[in-house]
Amino acid sequence: MVGSEMVIRVGNTYYTLRVGVIGAAVAAFLVLIALGTMIFTVKAEYQGIILRFGKYSRTVDPGLQFKLPFGIDRVYQVPVKRQLKQEFGFGTDGSTNPFQSARDNEQELERNMVTGDLNAATVEWIIQYRIDEPVAYLFNFRDPDKALRDVSEAVMREVVGDRTVDEVITIGRQEIEAEALVRLKQMVTDYNLGVGIDQLQLKNVNPPPPVQPSFNEVNQAQQEREKMINQANGEYNRFVPHARGQAQERISNAEGYAIRRINEAEGDAARFNALLAEYVKAPEVTRERLYLEAMAQIMPALTRKIVIDEEASRLLPLLQLNPEEAR
Repeated sequence: MVGSEMVIRVGNTYYTLRVGVIGAAVAAFLVLIALGTMIFTVKAEYQGIILRFGKYSRTVDPGLQFKLPFGIDRVYQVPVKRQLKQEFGFGTDGSTNPFQSARDNEQELERNMVTGDLNAATVEWIIQYRIDEPVAYLFNFRDPDKALRDVSEAVMREVVGDRTVDEVITIGRQEIEAEALVRLKQMVTDYNLGVGIDQLQLKNVNPPPPVQPSFNEVNQAQQEREKMINQANGEYNRFVPHARGQAQERISNAEGYAIRRINEAEGDAARFNALLAEYVKAPEVTRERLYLEAMAQIMPALTRKIVIDEEASRLLPLLQLNPEEAR
């Protein structure tokens, strides 16, 4: 090395380099590395959490961002606007989230549960959640997704353990979903996992495979029982109201007939009493009037009328007994 020059031998050839040129090249290389580590892009639906010397510094939004180079600042990108899902007791193929489902040998253990009446049931469910607090999600737990799976499984086993097997498999599904969702939200808040639970939904809830055929027979018998009850209720609703209507109609008719007969009897009695009073006053006149009134009713109904002298002794020669001659 002579002055500001440096001689480098390569084989039998000697090269002379100036120290100033090397420094400039090194400086340019360092600048390029610095620029490459300073500029980064936060993906859509994500937020960037920047750590400076391992301590939280700030949160940045999606887009082109800058940080200190050479590892001084480190960036973790968290999908805060994406809805995530975890499956329990089963797994969907092709999922991109490694914590979406357990390994195949663990799924059987997840779905096997004991109910409150010491019976067994297989329960499969899912939860949907979002990352609300990315800093708490990253640093409060070493493995927040695994912690969330453990909390969800503990809550579901507790809720299922408070109910009978019939409630779990048949009528209690909605209550189990609602209660488990409330408890899971509370535990996630207490543990400060940094996530928000949107939904908890039961999928397949069945008895264990060895007793599945017997359970299906029981269900079929219950369904047939309900069907027969519904049919009987239909027949009841079809005939009983009709019979009640007929009975009420007959009762109404009888009551109307009774009222009519009573009114007629009372009217006849009143009319008789009135006639009796008149008869007591004038017997001959009353008798004559009754006779005339009776004849006024009888005479219009007669087809043929013959008027003779009351002193006539021979009636037959005067009568035309042949109907054709009478015409």
